[in-house]
Amino acid sequence: MNKLRFQAIQDAVSRPQKAFHSDQKKSTLFASHVFTKKAMRTFLTKQAFNEINEAIEKGTKINRSVADHVAASMKDWAITMGATHYTHWFQPLTGATAEKHDAFFDIDSNGDSLEYFDGSQLVQQEPDASSFPSGGIRNTFEARGYTAWDPSSPAFIYGSTLCIPTIFVSYTGQALDNKTPLLRALNAIDDAATQVAKFFDKSVTHVQATLGWEQEYFLVDKALAASRPDIMLSGRTLVGHAPPKGQQLDDHYFGSIPTRAINFMRELEHECMLLGIPVKTRHNEVAPNQFELAPIFEEANLAVDHNALLMDIMGKIASKHQFKVLLHEKPFSGINGSGKHNNWSLQTNTGVNLLSPGKTPMSNLQFLTFFVTAIKAVQNYESLIRSSVASAGNDHRLGANEAPPAIISVFIGSQLSAVLDNLEHVSKGKLSPQEKTDLKLNVIGKIPDVLLDNTDRNRTSPFAFTGNKFEFRAVGSSQNCAIPMTVLNTVVAKQLIDFKKEVDGLIKSKKLKKDDAIFNVLREYIKTTKNILFDGDGYSLSWQKEAARRGLSNLKKTPEALSARMQENIIELFDQMEVMNPIEQKARYEIQLEQYIQRIEIESLVLENMSKNQILPTAFKYQHMLIENVSGLKQIYGESFAKHAPVAMETIEKISALTDTLTSSCAALAKARIKANSMSKIEDSAQMYANNVLPVFDKIREAADGLELIVDDSTWPLAKYRELLFLR
Repeated sequence: MNKLRFQAIQDAVSRPQKAFHSDQKKSTLFASHVFTKKAMRTFLTKQAFNEINEAIEKGTKINRSVADHVAASMKDWAITMGATHYTHWFQPLTGATAEKHDAFFDIDSNGDSLEYFDGSQLVQQEPDASSFPSGGIRNTFEARGYTAWDPSSPAFIYGSTLCIPTIFVSYTGQALDNKTPLLRALNAIDDAATQVAKFFDKSVTHVQATLGWEQEYFLVDKALAASRPDIMLSGRTLVGHAPPKGQQLDDHYFGSIPTRAINFMRELEHECMLLGIPVKTRHNEVAPNQFELAPIFEEANLAVDHNALLMDIMGKIASKHQFKVLLHEKPFSGINGSGKHNNWSLQTNTGVNLLSPGKTPMSNLQFLTFFVTAIKAVQNYESLIRSSVASAGNDHRLGANEAPPAIISVFIGSQLSAVLDNLEHVSKGKLSPQEKTDLKLNVIGKIPDVLLDNTDRNRTSPFAFTGNKFEFRAVGSSQNCAIPMTVLNTVVAKQLIDFKKEVDGLIKSKKLKKDDAIFNVLREYIKTTKNILFDGDGYSLSWQKEAARRGLSNLKKTPEALSARMQENIIELFDQMEVMNPIEQKARYEIQLEQYIQRIEIESLVLENMSKNQILPTAFKYQHMLIENVSGLKQIYGESFAKHAPVAMETIEKISALTDTLTSSCAALAKARIKANSMSKIEDSAQMYANNVLPVFDKIREAADGLELIVDDSTWPLAKYRELLFLR
């Protein structure tokens, strides 16, 4: 066995298990490192606390004197918790989080040292924005950018640093982050949903979007990962033959969690509790070494922040346990990839889940309103929703191994389909008393039993209703949830606005009662959304043909998926809803295309280097050893040696064929990459990478994996799937 591989496996086998134990209950640990409302009540005056609370719940502005008081109190709290520095923690368009630490320590005008932190430092800072992606919003020499405090997401302490969640904008006020558009979208859904909810309950004054993400990930041994340049530099294996045993026995799914993994999970959960991340579920996923954790539902903005924070701390804690966390959507070929299912719903300030069926006809009418309107929004903007999960990694995942396909459809189950069918066939116009009675008793009145007890699941559906929420299953595991949540909340808000206009129009022009008007609009929505509803196998060829017949898009590659963002109606949508102006939209489009190109370019360079520097030299050495063996047999047996060395001769020829293919494919890869990089337009370059560069990966992989099966295991330089995928 190759020395590096051998040492890595020995380290993995002999390494003592590092257990993590905490005697404290999770309930006592929870949010103890967060500047929660409880901490605010302790450190703030009543007036300051009330003003902060108003800002959190209603979005009102905080005056400077209160900001100074909050900053001083936040500093005092942080110092008692052991913090020495503070940072504005934000989410630039890199997809990761960013922070610049400043010490509380300062020197006053008299030369005396002190701990200092005032309102101006809390509310706004000016980090250098020159090296963050901007998509042309500003030139490189225009480095100024601003971070501004988001009081709706509480500050927290990580290590010895007070982290203050903020938005990030350019000098001209354009959003340079993922949080700003999300906050605007959440404001839009709040306004729109509140107005519709008032049809049913006048006391509703606020509606918040809730999110429960499910984070899937792989754990591989840190030492073994270090022997794989592809894992270290691209987050996935670019070569590697499938092991004899993979996930075909389904024995890993919900199985006993390996000891090393459970020790990692315990420490991760402990850290999550301190930071107020309400993780609740952990389990083995389908693929070997694949796991999942999920939290209790939270307000969407806070949930997005928590997931971004989680992805950061996962890597740090994994390293302490000699693991490397893989968040790539498809780190291993032939087995399940990793997603991040986004479970989305709407909740009123009165405590009602608007996507949960009720116990009375009126509450079920409310449920149907938001349920059908959400489906209508997905139908209207299915290509935009697909674009919200577009990435190089997710392209590999979508459409295989239990991941949903690139075709966006909605699964609601046969029982709810029957309910909508019944509602559709109520006669047009004003409802008769008998129709109202029949509808409420025979259709709406049945929904609670149907949903709570009989709703099935469809793992191939990208957007599924699961009882009291919609589950957006197409989101990739490494993705910032803010992007799909911004899109989803925006399109549903737009549809709710349109719904209210239509209902109000019927009440005014047709003199219909409110319930009659609502039924009429919903019935028309049900008729026009049939093409987006699908309960069958999303992988089947027949569904692809049927989806095309229905007019649904099938955007399998990121460049074509992202192009939906530049359609005139989409640009107008975000601008009209005040979520993103055209400049911000174009910037994000260019940034995501550029990131797509850069990721594939990096992978192509890594693959070429591995082939030339590791795989080919190893294959040639093994081939040379076989040639020497054949030469020795020829000396012994003379002209009759061939019958004594048929296997060796055949293997030599196979190696020659595979190395020739590998060499020529590497040359083709370099040529395709150079051509893609020469394109003057970013769209053309992205298309070249998708259609000309990526296909060469498969040829290289096929040749490399063929050599892996032939070459002596003791000389193969890369950790194999059988070593990476089964924890020791």
